Amino acid sequence: MSHRDQAGFTLVELLVVISVVAVLFVSFATFFTDYIILYTKYQQDATNFTELASQSQRISDVLRGLTDIVSANSNDLTVYAYFSPNDTYVSLTRYYVSGNQVNVDITPMTANPPIGTPITANKKTYTIISNLYQPAGGSLFNYYDASGTQLSAPVSDEHSILQIQVNLAEPGSQTKNGQNLSVTVSLRNRKTNL
Repeated sequence: MSHRDQAGFTLVELLVVISVVAVLFVSFATFFTDYIILYTKYQQDATNFTELASQSQRISDVLRGLTDIVSANSNDLTVYAYFSPNDTYVSLTRYYVSGNQVNVDITPMTANPPIGTPITANKKTYTIISNLYQPAGGSLFNYYDASGTQLSAPVSDEHSILQIQVNLAEPGSQTKNGQNLSVTVSLRNRKTNL
């Protein structure tokens, strides 16, 4: 029996098989890697949107219980409101845009207005949104009167405001215009006799 009669693979056949397996492996690895990257981006967008929803609910709860509006601008709103459910008195609460963040300053009061005064030494600042996306011409707050007409900011007659729309947004990895969430708060229970 000669060596030529033995069954086996030639070097060319082995190289062809290895090349085909390598092409299949690279294709699968590329697909799998792209899928994982896309999944991670969608997961991050979902997490960011959940945070937007949570923060918009928190802002809505505070604004819903406000007792008076001090000043109302497009990206700055100062009110007297109970920031925490455990508060004895309202706090001077200011939501505002600073760079690409939405912050809130909370200054406790010695008593409810008009008697109380702010305790400025106890003022605390919290970051609500750390990566704000605001389209050109967009605003953090929109204000509406009793007929549903949008008021131009800054609003000079704060008592004409019956609804506040809060517009929060963060950049989205899969959306060109970011992730937007708007919540409108009715101020029906606002005290106007302060």
